[in-house]
Amino acid sequence: MKMSYFVIGTNNMEAATKFYDVLFAQTDVAPALPQGRMTYWLGPDFAFAVALPFNEAPATPGNGTMLGLDVGSDEEVRRLHKLAIELGGSCEGEPNQRGPFFSAYVRDLDKNKLCLFRQ
Repeated sequence: MKMSYFVIGTNNMEAATKFYDVLFAQTDVAPALPQGRMTYWLGPDFAFAVALPFNEAPATPGNGTMLGLDVGSDEEVRRLHKLAIELGGSCEGEPNQRGPFFSAYVRDLDKNKLCLFRQ
């Protein structure tokens, strides 16, 4: 079994799309066209999406939910962490060695938690 896709909620599709377009711009994740209430970005073997909730209730970040993105190098962890903050995200943990991983933590504009790491 392998992870195929991950979807997080947003309350502002335009802002979320801009945030992730810029965050992913210099990576191997390419944006796809918006489709209804969702916008997709496609990686080499996975999809990532932001969505307006199907039930039309406000999107909220999951308590304890986090998306881990292996970005390949310590330099890329640092670059993407800094960029996410510049784009309006918030820091949840500066780039640092944590156990076997070099990682950093940020929250996006909707407060969804992302871990940027290098295995």
